[in-house]
Amino acid sequence: MNEENNEIDQSADEQRENKIDPKDMELENFSEKDEEPSFSFVKKTGLLIFEVIKVVLISLAIILPIRLFLVQPFYVEGASMEPNFFQNEYLIIDEISYRFNEPQRGEVIIFKSPQDSRSYFIKRVIGLPGEKVKVKDGRIFINGQELAEVYINNFSSEDNEEIIIAQDEYFVLGDNRINSLDSRSFGPIKKTSIIGRVWVRGWPVNRFNTFNLPEYK
Repeated sequence: MNEENNEIDQSADEQRENKIDPKDMELENFSEKDEEPSFSFVKKTGLLIFEVIKVVLISLAIILPIRLFLVQPFYVEGASMEPNFFQNEYLIIDEISYRFNEPQRGEVIIFKSPQDSRSYFIKRVIGLPGEKVKVKDGRIFINGQELAEVYINNFSSEDNEEIIIAQDEYFVLGDNRINSLDSRSFGPIKKTSIIGRVWVRGWPVNRFNTFNLPEYK
């Protein structure tokens, strides 16, 4: 009997030893000290990569819609807008305004070239839909009245016949009238070809500026 009691007692002791205490499973009882060094390194690296990916995705979710639908950068090429815009100046283009408003006279715009849709031009809006535009001795006449353009330094001496601008078109010219390929050559442009208006000049820093409509007398 004693041997049987001893066996029963030993069995009970073994069960108590093998029984898992719920308190032992609490997270605070575990620490990185119990982990293998290599596992701890992999864990930290994985968390770092996850955080980086999360930041990148959030940034793209914010930046991409702005870049695709609101504003985009543009570099000036050529001398057709001097002295107001020079080669390699960095501009920010407002792409959303013309979805709600029509282009205004005097605004500087970016549009697809009528001759090559892969190329872009920067010019100033001069003639609006329905207006009669004529170039005489390099000066612009709108509906018979000369347009006073204070932003022009170099006028040309050419003449162009009077034309009537269609309802969905705009007559655009470069500010450097003696060195600009514009509506005097390829005619008015379609509104659908306009990308947006020049909003900010970001570079060079000493020429940083935003652009308002010029005043016409």
